Amino acid sequence: MRLALTCIAVTLAAIAAVWVWLGTPIPMPNAPLKPGEKLWCLSYAPFQGSQTPHDPNIVIPAAQIEADIAQLSQMTGCVRVYATDQGLDQVVPIAKRYGMQVLQGAWVSNDPVKTRIQVDGALALAERYPETVRAIIVGNEALLRGDISAPDLAALIRDVKARAKVPVTYADVWEFWLRSPEVASAVDFVTIHILPYWEDFPIPASQAAAHVDAIRKRVAATFAPKDVIIGEVGWPSQGRMREGALPSPANQAEVIQDVLALAARENYRVNVIEAYDATWKRAQEGVVGGYWGLFDAQHRQMKFVWGAPVSNHPDWQWQAGAGIIFALLVFGVAFWAARPETPSWLWPVVSLNALAGGLTVGMTIASVPVESIGAGGWVRLLGLAAVAVCSPLALSAAMMRGVAVPPLSRVLGPADERTRDPVALAVGLVAIATLLLAIVTALGLVFDPRYRDFPFAPLTAAIAPFFVHSIFTPRPMGERGVAEIGGALILAASAVYIGFNESVANWQSLWLCSLFAVFVLSLSRVRGAQS
Repeated sequence: MRLALTCIAVTLAAIAAVWVWLGTPIPMPNAPLKPGEKLWCLSYAPFQGSQTPHDPNIVIPAAQIEADIAQLSQMTGCVRVYATDQGLDQVVPIAKRYGMQVLQGAWVSNDPVKTRIQVDGALALAERYPETVRAIIVGNEALLRGDISAPDLAALIRDVKARAKVPVTYADVWEFWLRSPEVASAVDFVTIHILPYWEDFPIPASQAAAHVDAIRKRVAATFAPKDVIIGEVGWPSQGRMREGALPSPANQAEVIQDVLALAARENYRVNVIEAYDATWKRAQEGVVGGYWGLFDAQHRQMKFVWGAPVSNHPDWQWQAGAGIIFALLVFGVAFWAARPETPSWLWPVVSLNALAGGLTVGMTIASVPVESIGAGGWVRLLGLAAVAVCSPLALSAAMMRGVAVPPLSRVLGPADERTRDPVALAVGLVAIATLLLAIVTALGLVFDPRYRDFPFAPLTAAIAPFFVHSIFTPRPMGERGVAEIGGALILAASAVYIGFNESVANWQSLWLCSLFAVFVLSLSRVRGAQS
């Protein structure tokens, strides 16, 4: 009993210490804005909740836009909008009332009729509010999407320039400017997008500002003497890692502040993307697409304060508390399952299961609403959360009773061959669910990886107890099952591919691949299946 209590105390202290470390705010650079200074410009899309620009029938109410503009006017003197329909034509007159200016976009698509309507709308706003419309941006990343050719785009820009009373430009990723010099010759100034996270070779947050500066200088030298502004620069606060580029609240705050400070020193203009988290982008770009905002989508609150330290886990207290409660539950199940003959040395082993679940259950709970996209996403994430909770509990009980993980055939096979032990049955069901969810995760990252997250937290809690069990619990003699062999082969092959595809710089990928590897080892030790 003394050993058990010691293990409990050490485990709970470890969980608390790790979460204190994870939640500690990270120091930031000095505030890039002087007291009272505002951002030069900020991308703005008014869509909230289930609203999406992909709904052609939606019109954003003026009151909703005004509430946003009133808030944004406190931190910027300009907003950039990307179209003129769905109520976005109300931004300019509302901005005028708040003394702001607008970079007015006209959305260029592969539909010439719709493009003409957008262009005419932008020209009308500039004609009516010339002191508010800072410039017209004819198209946003239309070359990137392949919606229009460079010569046709240049001709469209010249047509708009002939009719406009304000400067005219086009906005796209910096590579497409270098590939399309005829577009640069048509605009009044060049507007480039530099998103270090989305580069073909992703840039870590610590190097993002230097990368932005180097690219801007390269483009400026190419198109001199035309002015070059940065039309989009930013960093996501949530989402999957791309090589060494990690989305996080602290990295978002660091990158944006570093870029703004550098822009102030080098005297160039920057439009930050974006004002508010855009939940509608998650359907197209995965989790990361919805978390580029300076303000969160639900509460419309600023995510960080200029120059102030930023925590990557601001809610760490409840996550630590949830982990401690869960660890106690794991030990409680172990006490229930223990028998007089149970060796006392198993209590430190149970601590490993309690740690695996206790350290990650808070992350798992927090990840469900963030990473669940659509009905399928909710089913998958809730399934992962379920195995993350059930695995440490079931495997701890099995270890205390010396129950081996049953082959899957003894859980799903003929009724007369199924296991009758309730603990073994629970372990087998958790094993089946964990294997299926691991395979779905692995195959998704093999065949469609760009926008998929790495659910390392729930799979840590789900897989680690199987590995611990496979080491410390005697296994019966017998043959390996077909299901175990097939699942292990899929996970092993996937882990090799994912590891190489994501690179060694991606610790989220390496963590997940390591989990797949130890699960493969655990499955290889399952015995007792029918020949």
